[in-house]
Amino acid sequence: MPLSGSPAVRRTGGSGNRLLAALPPADFDLLVPQLETVALDQDAVLSRVGNQIEHVFFPHSGAISLMVDMANGKTVATAAVGREGAVGILSVLGPSPSATTTIVRAAGTASRIPASRFHAAFNRSPAIRHAVQTHVRAMLIQFQLGAACNALHPVEARIARWLLHFRDRIDHDVLPLTQEALSEILGVRRTTVTLLIRNLRASGAIRSDRRGQIEIDRSRLAAAACECHGTMSLEVEETFSMNTAQSRVLVAPDAVGESGDAM
Repeated sequence: MPLSGSPAVRRTGGSGNRLLAALPPADFDLLVPQLETVALDQDAVLSRVGNQIEHVFFPHSGAISLMVDMANGKTVATAAVGREGAVGILSVLGPSPSATTTIVRAAGTASRIPASRFHAAFNRSPAIRHAVQTHVRAMLIQFQLGAACNALHPVEARIARWLLHFRDRIDHDVLPLTQEALSEILGVRRTTVTLLIRNLRASGAIRSDRRGQIEIDRSRLAAAACECHGTMSLEVEETFSMNTAQSRVLVAPDAVGESGDAM
């Protein structure tokens, strides 16, 4: 059964995704024949919890949230993904149902590849395996700090953190987020979000909130957020910085010449 908001597809060329851009040309070429550019529509569901992961998405723009669905119908977001990462990449561990529901929160584009094809390239390429490791480290930082933040920090600081996460990924002060979406992301009632938005507007951290568009003042919002946003951003950036150089020296086996001199 098709997923709601399934993206339209066309063939792709280069990459604005950070993971793909870090791959050496020979390793990226292993993916190119199966990569497709897809439009990520606002509120599109890329995968549902319990369903098999069919594709791996590498966003070029926009923002995606990973959602946990509870038995009582409540939801909460565990991570945000933009052009720095990927969705569905853990399919390389073997066929398994998705543990989260992934929803597009800000429209954009992505490169998409069938999970089975990505798995095959993963097995052939040390650089692709390294990219997966980099992504997993970055996601673990979000999961671990996010769990601590949810347990220890007030919801006022957490909503500011999430708004900053999305600001980082779409690189714009106007965020295409409704109060209903924020309610799902935070795992709180819509009335709680209304009160939080009102308080942030009073402090100047939010300039306006109408028709699903929240305009923020980044510096004032950062002052309202907990330290988790800055810590996550710094640690993720350090993870990518340390690993990009190493990825550049890894060469796909097929790219090694007959002399075997490539390192």
